[in-house]
Amino acid sequence: MKFSNLLLLALVAFALMTCSKMELATPEKAHQNDPMTKAEMDQIIEETLLATNTVYYWKDATDRMIWSASVRSDSVMSLGYQPAGFERIEERIHEIDLASEEWSAVKDQLITFVVEATNAAYPDLNAKAEDLFLNLDEAYLPTLDVRIFNQEIIEKLRQMPEVRYIEPMSYTMGEIDRRSDSGCGYSPASNLPSADFTTVSPNAKVPWNFSHPSMNVPGAWSTSTGSGIKVALIDTGTSPNQSKLGNEFNSGFSSGRSLERLGTHVSGWWWWASNDGPNDACGHGTQMAGLIAAPRSTTGSTLGAAYNCNLKAFRATTDVIINSGSEKDGVRDALVISGNDSAVKIISMSIGDVFYSSTVADGIFYAFNRGKLMFAAAGTSLSWTSWWGVIFPANMAQTVAVTGIRDNMNQRCHTCHEGPEVDFVAVMQRASNTSRTSLTLAMSGSQPAYVGGSSAATATTAGIAALVWATNPNQSRSQVMQRLMNASSNYPARDGNFGWGTINAAQAVQ
Repeated sequence: MKFSNLLLLALVAFALMTCSKMELATPEKAHQNDPMTKAEMDQIIEETLLATNTVYYWKDATDRMIWSASVRSDSVMSLGYQPAGFERIEERIHEIDLASEEWSAVKDQLITFVVEATNAAYPDLNAKAEDLFLNLDEAYLPTLDVRIFNQEIIEKLRQMPEVRYIEPMSYTMGEIDRRSDSGCGYSPASNLPSADFTTVSPNAKVPWNFSHPSMNVPGAWSTSTGSGIKVALIDTGTSPNQSKLGNEFNSGFSSGRSLERLGTHVSGWWWWASNDGPNDACGHGTQMAGLIAAPRSTTGSTLGAAYNCNLKAFRATTDVIINSGSEKDGVRDALVISGNDSAVKIISMSIGDVFYSSTVADGIFYAFNRGKLMFAAAGTSLSWTSWWGVIFPANMAQTVAVTGIRDNMNQRCHTCHEGPEVDFVAVMQRASNTSRTSLTLAMSGSQPAYVGGSSAATATTAGIAALVWATNPNQSRSQVMQRLMNASSNYPARDGNFGWGTINAAQAVQ
């Protein structure tokens, strides 16, 4: 759903000429106040981020701002619902039967209200439920994607006890470039200093930071290689051209494990939307998969921290920022699918945003209640926006927030976020040269690529957790978490920015 205003107008104009349904392009209503400008909204959001040092919550916005944000994006909103009086949904969301009479009645009530209110506001529209609501029969959780054009409808919905939230799905801050420096477009390293890796049999490269004394990942491999543990990676997918995440996933010293490649991201405009499939067009997901699970191969490629773990890799986003409706839906659905897979123990998410998304949070609650240990990136931004605190969903209590530090152990990586929500850190960058970060798989071939930031720290930590869990697959999430903490550099103290510190993998698996 990431369209420029010009492209959006062109699409609407085309649809008006070709399809009667697309008369639902945002209509105008007489006497409705003008929406706020993006500049006005961005100023409020940025001032809030500065004042609170946390993410932006739409629940704290005014009705006018929520409506304006919807108008200034694509008018698609996320509507969370529940029976009136239902309590503690965060703890019970995995138990809900959406097909039950109680829940389906609430859903039908809200659909009827939105359709009737829309047609009352715009009599010429003649909208039906399928015109305003997307994928009515495919919902996993009590949340709906709906197009709302009118502030009064939003005001009434927010007053209903059956409505948990109503949020714009695709609003992004205008002029601030928040693309991670470990995002898309990274290529194999043209020059690889020998100090940045060691070679282990049968001919695999170990990234230099894996061997940092505070992490000692190689020291754990005599005890555990992650065998039997499935890690779900929710990211931009994996490259079909990277054989180490394809027909060579089981090669060298990596064997007997499973690889699943899935797609939950949907591209397209409303009725013509289609699933993108599992293929990575960005490069970020391929890099994260390499850090977690790349095989210990014979071809000189880098290996993953848990080179014998199973991998379930999702294309849920197009890049590292969860800022479009299709990405929010993709991440949420991947969380539910992972939550329903009893073999998945760990979920790694090197993605996020400065906006809290309630529909994604529903997926987090669901997977957490299913016992999953979820790692999320604290944030990796351009240096002039790194004053932001820990981003969503790493700021949630249900996730384990991870950020990257330099090899001197007292500085965050130059574009990494830090804060009290951070639980662990991983060495990701040379203090003497910020371009020399960790090493991982590129989109194809065996020549490694550099990758850093909290993204790489998160994936590496997820791999270390797989090593620990594999020593006893019957452990609980809390037991694994305690072992990670016990083996950390700051334990039993907790640093205000770096949490428990780096995890010594060799100690953690003992």
